[in-house]
Amino acid sequence: MTDLKRLNKFISDTGFCSRREADKYIEDGRVTVNGLRPEMGVKVASSDVVLIDNKPLKAVPKRAYIAYNKPVGITCTTERKIQSNIVKAVNYPDRIFPIGRLDRPSEGLIFLTNEGDIVNKILRAGNNHEKEYVVTVDKPLNRQFVNKMAGGIPILDTVTKKCKVTQTGAQEFTIILTQGLNRQIRRMCEYLGYEVVTLKRTRIMNVTLKGLKVGQWRHLTQQEMALINDSIADSGKTEELSVDENKQAAKVSTPLQERAPRKDDDKKRDFSKHVKKGRFKSQHSQTNSKPARRNSTTRTGTLSLKK
Repeated sequence: MTDLKRLNKFISDTGFCSRREADKYIEDGRVTVNGLRPEMGVKVASSDVVLIDNKPLKAVPKRAYIAYNKPVGITCTTERKIQSNIVKAVNYPDRIFPIGRLDRPSEGLIFLTNEGDIVNKILRAGNNHEKEYVVTVDKPLNRQFVNKMAGGIPILDTVTKKCKVTQTGAQEFTIILTQGLNRQIRRMCEYLGYEVVTLKRTRIMNVTLKGLKVGQWRHLTQQEMALINDSIADSGKTEELSVDENKQAAKVSTPLQERAPRKDDDKKRDFSKHVKKGRFKSQHSQTNSKPARRNSTTRTGTLSLKK
């Protein structure tokens, strides 16, 4: 049986452009399949002739899996207009993209690849893949800090998963996460009254920075890829696995002493946050019913490894 792929993925796999950009080419009528203009979402086989602007696509490049020791100041984006983008820094001959993120002030290990499926499997929050960091902060640590960081911190409308935290110096600690909330470590420290001075990721799953100087990259070895593929063999890339089992509405979004007392009227109004609005309205629904208020709390996805 011939394997079929969605046309946008077929185009993306050749390294021509991203899936989103491929959709734009299809929508603009610049793509043909076997001489015909396709509809959005159509699936194609490797035997089909796909042209863009009447030109054939290149053959699918060899799979690339790269470990890069990102310096401070490099931005984890594929946007060419950003001069400090990670793709330009690595300067790989084929189109690649980062797996997750490290924010610009952070440094350390990050993967890059040209295979989209492995990206999804590694990043899904439900897959619990470990990332290890070395962090220094702006003032001396104490046991209370370590215990609270390890036990879970309420940030970004959730409580962070329990994690392993070890103090390694007066103002330094290591932390092992299986989550990837936006700027997670920095936000956790800020909640406890600390500011991150330096943040370095030293390990992702079974791969470390050993032998990689700042700014250097290398291909992952066959042994490293074998262990990674084994660890994600049962991992999903579907939407349900993007949900963090630990994610829940944080009961406390700011320290208790900073919260103002709530009035009964406020409590009644907040009840609307917990009422689900149906996707379709019934023909007999009341026209004067008021829709539930949206929760204005900023939410974040769990696909990012950005710290």
